Parts: sequence; C-alpha cells; structure tokens
Amino acid sequence: MTVELEVPEGWLTVCELSALTPGRGVAALLPDGSQAAVFADRSGRTYAIANQDPFTGAQVLSRGLLGCAQGRPFVASPLLKQRFDLESGRCLDDEEVAVRTYRVRTAATS
Repeated sequence: MTVELEVPEGWLTVCELSALTPGRGVAALLPDGSQAAVFADRSGRTYAIANQDPFTGAQVLSRGLLGCAQGRPFVASPLLKQRFDLESGRCLDDEEVAVRTYRVRTAATS
C-alpha cells in the first residue's frame, strides 16, 4: 500500500504505508518545492499537513509528537510546542494561525 497526497497536479505517491511508524511523521518533498509532514496514528489513520512551522519557519512538523486534545488529533511542534490539529491545520494554541492540510489516501501498489 502507498500513501498519496492530493496536490494541484493530482494524487502524488509520497511513501509506502509501511514507512509510517504510528505516532511519528515523515517529510515529503512536493512538486512545488514545499514539504508535507505525513503521519499515521495508532489506529492507522493517515494525515498530512505542511511541514513548515509557521512560528519559526523551520521545516520540522514531521518531527513533532502526536497527541489528542478533546478528541482532536494534533502534532506538537518540536521547537516551540504549539499544537496543530491534523484534520483542520488550525493551531490549538493560537486561533489566528493555521497550516495547510492535504487530503490523504492509501492505494494498493501496482
């Protein structure tokens, strides 16, 4: 199985599902030069958000820790610890800040 993200050009294969360790992320370079942080939670659900921490500009969100707050999955930035909702991209610690989210799907490898 592969993990694919929806980008303007269509669906982009970013990694094998087996490359995702539950609770940890991987960074994927996208065609436009930006990066996505791709995660699988312990139940096997996959998420993708922009990898750039909007508070520092560093490409580090894929290195953050996953958690859950009020039933919402989030990743905490490894630098300043702000939490980003993995479904909406909204910062749980500053309502005026958000990161891009990507639609994710898994597909059988051909």
